[in-house]
Amino acid sequence: MTKALSIRDMVVTFDEYRALDEVSFDIATGESFGIVGESGSGKSTLLRAVTGLNSFDSGTLEVDGRRFSGHRRDKEFFRTVQMVFQDPYGSLHPRQTVDRLLLEPLKIHGFADSEVRIARALDEVGLGSGFRFRYSHQLSGGQRQRIAVARALIVEPKILLLDEPTSALDASIQAEILNLLEQARKDRGLTFVMVSHDLAVISHMCERLAVMQHGKVVETLSADALPRREFATDYTRELMIASEGFKRV
Repeated sequence: MTKALSIRDMVVTFDEYRALDEVSFDIATGESFGIVGESGSGKSTLLRAVTGLNSFDSGTLEVDGRRFSGHRRDKEFFRTVQMVFQDPYGSLHPRQTVDRLLLEPLKIHGFADSEVRIARALDEVGLGSGFRFRYSHQLSGGQRQRIAVARALIVEPKILLLDEPTSALDASIQAEILNLLEQARKDRGLTFVMVSHDLAVISHMCERLAVMQHGKVVETLSADALPRREFATDYTRELMIASEGFKRV
């Protein structure tokens, strides 16, 4: 198995509170991997530690075989690993046009042919050139999240971290964004790490998942095991019960 991401014994503390407590797992190149757990279990903290928004105190992080520390400024890392956040209203600068939002990462990473790349990125997420000079307040929630996806994809990452990417959207829009992400993964051969409280979403989008509780991974299993109720811990069973109406979509 070629590993896109390998985490070993990762610890993150905030004021002596262990938000992540020796978390370990491997994710294969091209895999879609889910992370589930109740609020406060450490899911989003883990993604932020991987992407560098939070440092980690101990443990190791390897991306495509390269080891990175808790603090990193490696430009190549930030091109390889991109993140789409939960809130499309908060993740886009309100005073920047869509054009500026997409141009900025291209400049940071030294891409030429920005005109072609911006047009292609908008087309990939189902928005035309007419959206290029709009501001975020002129967009719907679903359109904003499409721009957030385009901004992440435009630098051609290998790994996409998805932190509840549809939870702030209406149910009718959620499926559109998930389908968009799934198509992008197939077209680009991306590796996904997706956090969600929605087991149906994780089961639909991911091949394997980790279950987190109190900053620890308590179980790792295949997505196929969820509808068959094939899990090892009572906590995973409780999550299934709490997810009313769960079914694989």
